Amino acid sequence: MFNKYSERMNNVKNVFSIKDLENLSGIKAHTIRIWEKRYNVLEPMRTDTNIRYYDLPALQKLLNITLLHNHGYKISKISKLTPDKISILVREIVNEKSVKHHAINAFKMAMMNFDQTLFFNTYTNLLSEKSFREVFYEIFIPLMNEIGLLWQSETISPAHEHFISYLVKQKLLVNTEKIQILEPTKDDRVFVLFLPLNEIHELGLMYLNYEIILNGYKTIYLGESVPIESLKDIKKYFDKVTYISYMTVEPSKDDINNYLKEIHTEILESSQSELWTIGRLTEFIKQEQHPNVKVFSSILEMSNNL
Repeated sequence: MFNKYSERMNNVKNVFSIKDLENLSGIKAHTIRIWEKRYNVLEPMRTDTNIRYYDLPALQKLLNITLLHNHGYKISKISKLTPDKISILVREIVNEKSVKHHAINAFKMAMMNFDQTLFFNTYTNLLSEKSFREVFYEIFIPLMNEIGLLWQSETISPAHEHFISYLVKQKLLVNTEKIQILEPTKDDRVFVLFLPLNEIHELGLMYLNYEIILNGYKTIYLGESVPIESLKDIKKYFDKVTYISYMTVEPSKDDINNYLKEIHTEILESSQSELWTIGRLTEFIKQEQHPNVKVFSSILEMSNNL
């Protein structure tokens, strides 16, 4: 598995199949072919065996065309526009109604080009109109969900995913630092945030840490890949703890209920503490077996319970 991962890390795409364009733009491959044939909006390159492939400028053009098309422009009209005119129209319609779609496309292009400047400019423009919370809920969560699907379909490489995840992580850290200087205003419980052993997907957990601090609580952020043994010391210092864990790839669906039983025995039993869980693997939790465990379907649902 490591060799396959390394191979994909080194195989960073700068050309794309028509299926890649479908995944990135949301426009069906069949429709893209029709647009090419009837309106000549894209000019694919061809392999020796006559298979279509596209470069980054073609992807950028298609994303802009998609934005115009989604705002009522007919493809027959778009096809007659110059590239400069397309760019002008795109800028004109990037208003409150379309900012989400445009920003996600801009972040995807920043990812594909490894373009930090585009990422930061797009983020700065968003903050001129929205709070950080709105940017995270409306833009970053859908973006990361989409990137997960793109990675699974091998449209992007792990290098792309790591690049964009690191930049989002930077923004989380900066915004969390701004509010960490505030003294907690609520003392009825302490939140301890951690990821299970071998779990490294921590963006969601990092955002929950931000939300909890914003709500006036003390947090202890332990981060990724924390063994159960390391949680025991917390019991020595606090009586009522709400542990929060995000379960994306670990523990496995076959092990998750045994893992929670161990958490109960080692951490929760004979205490006022509880565990809040979130993530893809929580659908395999048998809740009737774990009275001290709460399962949430989304970050927003968990935030609303603070």
